[in-house]
Amino acid sequence: MHMPSKITFVTLAALVGLIAATAAHALELPGPVVSSAWLAQHQAEVNIVDVRSDVATFTLAPTFTTTDGKKSLTTAGGHIPGALLLDFGKTRVARMIDNREIKWMLPEQKDVQSLLRGIGVKAGRPTVIVSDGASGEDFDMAARVYWSMKVYGDDHLAVLDGGTRAWLQGGQAFATSPAPVADGDWLATAPRLRYVASSADVAAAIGSGVQIVDARPMPFYLGLTKKPVVGQAGHIKGAVNFPPDLRTLSKDDGTHLLSPAEYTEVFKHLDIAAQKPSITYCNTGHLAAGAWFVQSEVMRNPDTKLYDGSMLEWTAEGRPVVGLQH
Repeated sequence: MHMPSKITFVTLAALVGLIAATAAHALELPGPVVSSAWLAQHQAEVNIVDVRSDVATFTLAPTFTTTDGKKSLTTAGGHIPGALLLDFGKTRVARMIDNREIKWMLPEQKDVQSLLRGIGVKAGRPTVIVSDGASGEDFDMAARVYWSMKVYGDDHLAVLDGGTRAWLQGGQAFATSPAPVADGDWLATAPRLRYVASSADVAAAIGSGVQIVDARPMPFYLGLTKKPVVGQAGHIKGAVNFPPDLRTLSKDDGTHLLSPAEYTEVFKHLDIAAQKPSITYCNTGHLAAGAWFVQSEVMRNPDTKLYDGSMLEWTAEGRPVVGLQH
């Protein structure tokens, strides 16, 4: 009797795995942004990745006050039941680029895979990324994780609009239990460099028709101030400014994104073209992720890259900047 070859077995196994993964992705995300109400209906069907810089708050109970019969959130804390805790500090690492150490960069493929598997992220299901929701920088953390996972092959992603604060203010159940100990099987592919810009890409973009978007607050863009890690104040020549306070709206129930129509109007005032090939940057690649998310995911501009090294790398290389002090 003829026996199938080892290659045939491997091929069949791969096919079965692909079919299983496709079936597992039967749940369709409504878009790159989901509401607390949607997540409450589907929380058992998705990976909920709770990203925060202060991991101790994961197990602290929130506090509420009641005024005139209305309950409102006083202090955020706790997490969505079933959430997986991701320490934002572990999502970026120092890397050597042209014999220079550049901090806060995207880790290698195997390291991102290990990190997400280590907190329990499962393959074959969508992932909803949740921030605290206290500020635009919180949203940018969620966007940075989203971008990192997308670079490494995952397209089944969303962020929770308003973060944990919106969840709590909406009256949804919360937990204060420690982060679960679980082994995930999330798979990282080779990096998709169409989402990543290098210093050379940015230099080539200047004056070429590619839009360079500075995602920092305006004082940094103008050169009135700078982060200590950045060599020079100012911005990259030709860049337009898309500051954090125009990317999100701060509300009592968390920091929320704008609608595509609202971003269209904001872009008009900022001289940003929604569908023009773009590269976003900031100081270290954190705030740039929020601008990248708005342009790439909300506004559906497929030709949007994030300059991971941002001003830290740009000025370390001695590249020119412009601003009020230059």
